[in-house]
Amino acid sequence: MKKILLLFTVGWSVCAAQSPKTTYPFRDTTLTVDERVEDLISRLTLSEKVQMMKHQSPAIERLGVPAYNWWNEALHGVARTKEKVTVFPQAIGLAATFDAPGLQKTADMISSEGRALFNEDLKAGKTGTGYRGLTYWTPNVNIFRDPRWGRGQETYGEDPYLSAQMGMAMVRGLEGNDPKFLKAVACAKHYAVHSGPEGNRHTFNAQVDAYDLWDTYLPAFQALVTEAKVHGVMCAYNRLDGQPCCGHNELLHDILRNQWGFDGYVTSDCWALKDFAHNHKTHANDIEAVSDAVLKGTDLECGDLYQLLEQGVNQGLISERSVNVSLKRLLTILFKIGLFDPDSHHPYMSIDRRVLECPAHQQQAYEMACKSMVLLENKKNILPLNPKKLKRIAMIGPNANDEQTLLGNYNGFPSEIVTPVESFTKQLEGQVEIDYMKGVDFVQPLKDAPSFKEVAARAKKADVIIFVSGINANYEGEAGDAGAAGYGAFSGGDRTTIQLPQVQIDLLKELKKTGRPLILVNMSGSVMSFDWESRNADAILQCWYGGQSAGDAIFDILFGEYNPSGRMPLTTYMNDTDLPPFEDYSMQNRTYRYFQGDVRYPFGYGLSYTTFAFDECLADTTLTTGKTITYKVNVTNTGKRAGDEVVQLYVAHQANSNKRQPICALKGFKRVSLQPGETQEVTFELTPKELALVNQQGELLQQAGHVDVYIGGGQPYKSEGVFYPLSVTGEVYKVY
Repeated sequence: MKKILLLFTVGWSVCAAQSPKTTYPFRDTTLTVDERVEDLISRLTLSEKVQMMKHQSPAIERLGVPAYNWWNEALHGVARTKEKVTVFPQAIGLAATFDAPGLQKTADMISSEGRALFNEDLKAGKTGTGYRGLTYWTPNVNIFRDPRWGRGQETYGEDPYLSAQMGMAMVRGLEGNDPKFLKAVACAKHYAVHSGPEGNRHTFNAQVDAYDLWDTYLPAFQALVTEAKVHGVMCAYNRLDGQPCCGHNELLHDILRNQWGFDGYVTSDCWALKDFAHNHKTHANDIEAVSDAVLKGTDLECGDLYQLLEQGVNQGLISERSVNVSLKRLLTILFKIGLFDPDSHHPYMSIDRRVLECPAHQQQAYEMACKSMVLLENKKNILPLNPKKLKRIAMIGPNANDEQTLLGNYNGFPSEIVTPVESFTKQLEGQVEIDYMKGVDFVQPLKDAPSFKEVAARAKKADVIIFVSGINANYEGEAGDAGAAGYGAFSGGDRTTIQLPQVQIDLLKELKKTGRPLILVNMSGSVMSFDWESRNADAILQCWYGGQSAGDAIFDILFGEYNPSGRMPLTTYMNDTDLPPFEDYSMQNRTYRYFQGDVRYPFGYGLSYTTFAFDECLADTTLTTGKTITYKVNVTNTGKRAGDEVVQLYVAHQANSNKRQPICALKGFKRVSLQPGETQEVTFELTPKELALVNQQGELLQQAGHVDVYIGGGQPYKSEGVFYPLSVTGEVYKVY
């Protein structure tokens, strides 16, 4: 009898151990995250471990471990979910706001909407669903070094400092400020030296020297890791100096982990590890590839090869201990977002779907759209328009009523998308007639439609012509996503020219002949050269891909309800001949920091309906290396309208012995709102880091010499502002 009872008891214990309801130490919320992670790892088999290192992490039912899908996007709103969510302006438009606090607020709203969806899934036991997790593979802080790159729209522009500041704001907004738990998880991508071409990214070998690497390509990543403490990094598809970025010892081990102290997780770009053996030809087979990737520091695979790690362990290519190191990083993230805490222990569990598209989020989408739009031309102050002086507006162009364009790429879907035609028609109902004609498609004439001359003849009946030009994410974007490639101006998601599509220029020329005022409203993820347009349009407004409220923002800017205040995060070159070869990653003669020629619209440029003046404040003229210096400037609105000024600080060094340094470099910016006649004092602090230069070996050093510090509404010599001469003395100070 005793034997039977003993057998029954043992049998019950085995069943209980396999039950998801069993209380293991990793379920104990009173333990530290490290203790809980270690306990869970100790209970997993090698086969289970390697499966959990793929983006589609399966449930481990015997332990009650839920499934989790790591792949999610939140570039400018929660992306790709079937739920209706708020869609903010595309990242390049957010960069044009030069408003880091505004972006942090935006990111906080995005993570609230994503958290609401995740909390529902967690309660329902559906955490394995695609595009519903909290590990967002954003922000993209690659340098937009060439305006032809289709994915440049996902970045914060061409400048390392602006990219770093906006990227850090995005990270902080997404991840929250709780000392223990994460609201969501940001991911700095694509690490590193990755900005086109899209067509050969699976085979491309980017080559840069130490100077360009540390002066241009790494600073934003370094800031997100060391200052914003981002918890995720995504490695890039391409090779860097011969090694695949997802198996790059210097990038992932020496720099990221050792020098920067990164303790988060690294994910591959999707199916990037397949490139090792099949495209880059750097590894003999997939087993060697995945084993090497983990040893170099790629913890998670977006793809379906990491199950081969089990064979790698059996063949002695990698140890199970190394597998555990990566798995610990991944599980730490999952514990911090609350995957194993479906109760009140987590501070963000109470967020629910009431935040989706709530009024505050919709208002923020509108405000960021307004702040993002850059007024490039305003001849004879034709803008703002006065509705009392108008009877009829001709609204023409491929983007006048195209909802898809406003969403950019890596986007979600809102309940309502307001196009220019819809906004103008609604807001001017009963006052001004809106005569809408599409007139032309993006890259070719419309089929069975009026000729350009017929369109122009009809437009001539209007008081003003608003042409809404540009392209959309079908023409520029990620390889494989930009489905309209094949036309001469586009290749695999990239552009082959920075000119507006010729067919649109042809129609604009016909419209110009009418003699009516011609206002160009352009939507694109990068710059257009605007050669003919800048000389012939009466006004040009660059609108990027403005999100769900873009139509209302355009209306309010054109009619003066909102004073335009966006600033260019990119240099507008004169023409294609100004651009070095696309595959050349040297920064020589690229971006405002190194370009020697004339430009149409400089980085940091943007017009307003009011004017601003800058008055110098007292400041030290000498500084010892290793010290911080403070600058102040008084900014006054000297016009008759309220408006925002983006106060920008640039540093320009005298020539030094290295002979490689930026012409000037942005090192501070602040957006201020001023009523007519109002003055505000704006303060900047320059640290040794901002006053240092990278040498040929990639070291950031502050040395004695002369520095011009400029504070104004744009770049030195190209805008109103003041200079502060600074003499730096002392020994060489090594920042890193």
